[in-house]
Amino acid sequence: MGEWDLLGRLLDKVQTHSTVIGKVWLTVLFVFRILVLGAAAEKVWGDEQSDFICNTEQPGCENVCYDYAFPISHVRFWVLQIISVSTPTLVYLGHVLHVVHMEKKFRQRVEKQAEEELSSLILRKVYKLPKYSDSKGRVSLHGRLLQSYLLNLIFKILLEVGFILGQYYLYGFTLQPRYVCSQSPCPHRVDCFLSRPTEKTIFIWFMLVVACVSLLLNLVEVLYLCVKTINKCLDRKQGYMVTPVTPILERTDFRNKDEAIQNWVNRELELQGRKLGSGVTKSIQSEDVSAHMEEVHI
Repeated sequence: MGEWDLLGRLLDKVQTHSTVIGKVWLTVLFVFRILVLGAAAEKVWGDEQSDFICNTEQPGCENVCYDYAFPISHVRFWVLQIISVSTPTLVYLGHVLHVVHMEKKFRQRVEKQAEEELSSLILRKVYKLPKYSDSKGRVSLHGRLLQSYLLNLIFKILLEVGFILGQYYLYGFTLQPRYVCSQSPCPHRVDCFLSRPTEKTIFIWFMLVVACVSLLLNLVEVLYLCVKTINKCLDRKQGYMVTPVTPILERTDFRNKDEAIQNWVNRELELQGRKLGSGVTKSIQSEDVSAHMEEVHI
């Protein structure tokens, strides 16, 4: 099981960035695929070639018949299946880590530039604040991350279906005790016998059921995310209501980002000027009132 440690550590990081169904899928992958494959399946298939016996002494006939009966070992086929199915999830993990790293750098840059109140206000209004992750590194599935997660699920579904069909095409889902072979250099039709075909068939069906369960979980997760996204869009649409008293905001189209920034700067300076002007006006008025009161008092 030592060779699975690296894959296990990488996939374990995905759990914090997955849905509940995705966490169940990872549990099925760890417990019912990787653990069973490493603990039992390799021992069951340890004698598949050494105990593959044919009733002939023709040199090379037994090896050719074994190669024709099993183009690839079941254990190696399942290892390739697990690694291939896990690859889209690892790609999604890389995307998440990249997004979290970029937003962490942006958050640090904003904090450094936020020493002046005016520049901080302009930055918050002009540039987009981090929207996929928080300060603790937890991500929210929406936008590009949601698209990446859905692509990850679609590729896993395609790979699962492809490997299930490939297993059926290569050697079916059951093993017979006797295999008839007539390949060259066999002099005639020879009978070859497999070791423990019933036990191996049970493992084949077990891995097939687990693969189907994983496929079903991926399909359910895609449906869950689609329904959740549609409900959010409907709620957002219903939450936006236009009434006769709703003010119409004036919008100005800007050609580039510099014009937008300059516009915000002008607006902030104008607001600051208004505040300063109102303060000066109030002070002048207060002085006039005090002088008038002094005249009345005299």
